[in-house]
Amino acid sequence: MTLASSADLTSAPMQTWRRLLHRHPEIGFEVQDTAKFVADLLQDFGLEVHQQVGKTGVVAVLSKGSAKRAIGLRADMDALLVHEQNTFEHKSLIEGHMHACGHDGHIAMLLGAARHLADKGEFDGSVYFVFQPNEEHGLGAQAMIDDGLFDRFPMQAIYGMHNMPGMPAGQLAMNSGAVMAGEDNFKITIKGRGGHASQPHHHVDPVPISAEIILGLQTIVSRNIDPSQRAVVSITEMETDGTVNVIPSNITLKGDCRNFDDSVSQLIEASMQRLVKGICEAHGADSECEYSRPFPATINAERETAHAAAAAVATVGEANTNANCEPLTISEDFASMLKQQDGCYIFIGNGEDSEGGCMLHNPHYDFNDEILETGCQYWVNLVEQQLSKSSET
Repeated sequence: MTLASSADLTSAPMQTWRRLLHRHPEIGFEVQDTAKFVADLLQDFGLEVHQQVGKTGVVAVLSKGSAKRAIGLRADMDALLVHEQNTFEHKSLIEGHMHACGHDGHIAMLLGAARHLADKGEFDGSVYFVFQPNEEHGLGAQAMIDDGLFDRFPMQAIYGMHNMPGMPAGQLAMNSGAVMAGEDNFKITIKGRGGHASQPHHHVDPVPISAEIILGLQTIVSRNIDPSQRAVVSITEMETDGTVNVIPSNITLKGDCRNFDDSVSQLIEASMQRLVKGICEAHGADSECEYSRPFPATINAERETAHAAAAAVATVGEANTNANCEPLTISEDFASMLKQQDGCYIFIGNGEDSEGGCMLHNPHYDFNDEILETGCQYWVNLVEQQLSKSSET
């Protein structure tokens, strides 16, 4: 990747960076070229750059004045295993890899803010620009935390931002409290006794047992969770070792649960374990039920949400700021950072029409370059408000 030169706060250089990144998507922790591109630009801007934080993460430090105050701004860097179906010039050059979630745009906006704040920023304190790998698998935030993110770069708050298709371009939205759901994953293995399909009376058929379990799982939310709480339980995969004339011995069900509260997550797991064990025992089958929590719920702090809203109003005005948006059932591993440090995660509208309305993780998705300047200006306003020379955070 070739670096672009510095310029004023306009979308032009950010668009160049963004489209270059879109052509060269990398996944998981394997974002070495992306991280180098980011680090080289940040060094070109004059920032102090730390690489390989959480394997391939990058943290850049910009300090002005003498105040000890500091905030962190975070962007994610990884792409997805998606075959891009767009035909524009900046489409992915790596088959089967695609920036289908807009992380290329998130990088570009934060780079634009870093450059502007380095050149013209008026603030007193330190800003930590955090570029994180492996958000999509829920591993990158914790990897950076485990590598001392908040110890090595002490900050009073951390902020994040994600584009949102279907929301008017440039609008900003946030809320205090749960803004995105936690994601739990489960794997249920039903162990029966298979054999010839013509003699089911000799076997313990896991197929009808799995059907009963699938239907039973739908009662977890409707008959166990308080209706005022939000929760979703979904079966997403079904695997069997049978064939057309063979009743299988084993069936594996995999799925996904979304919720906004740890107590709800615990209740879902306990209900699932009890339901699966009971149904299998009733039919003479054995079972295993594995349950994991890769993404906790994303919980915004009240004070930092107010700060984010103030920066949003300064950027797009009150009419285009929604400071009490509805929580979404999507998940984000920025949640792990918010479990360690107060902060706020906001959404920026990617557009409602064909230019920005295609949903995330879709092979036709593309980040809307028209919102680059808005996102960058939000970061700048947030820093200059929270690290104002005339006030304390």
